[in-house]
Amino acid sequence: MGPEHPYRAVSLESLARLYDLQGKYREAEALYLQALAVQERRLDPDHPNTAINLKYLANLYYTLGDYTRAEPLFERALVIQEQRLGPEHPDTIDTLKKYVLLLRTTYREAEAELLEARIPPMH
Repeated sequence: MGPEHPYRAVSLESLARLYDLQGKYREAEALYLQALAVQERRLDPDHPNTAINLKYLANLYYTLGDYTRAEPLFERALVIQEQRLGPEHPDTIDTLKKYVLLLRTTYREAEAELLEARIPPMH
């Protein structure tokens, strides 16, 4: 299928998730970035799969305490998911919750509350 096939991006992302769960963060980061590059070129920069990868990479940066790099990725993923999947989709809600957590971690409670208010009831 070749190195630019979207299925390769899925495989890279899956391996990155495994490394991430094992605490191999630098290896995971490299694979997330490779997958993201393929997704943006071959799918669409605003494709829901691209948004999932953005969220995973943002979460990795959050785990590492690199909030400056995590925040724009959470924000971009959230915009894509809200537009493409809708505000009540489970992936959108998960990204929103993770973004709220980042805002609280960085002592931005007012911003966190505004975002949290967008979480549909019962989630």
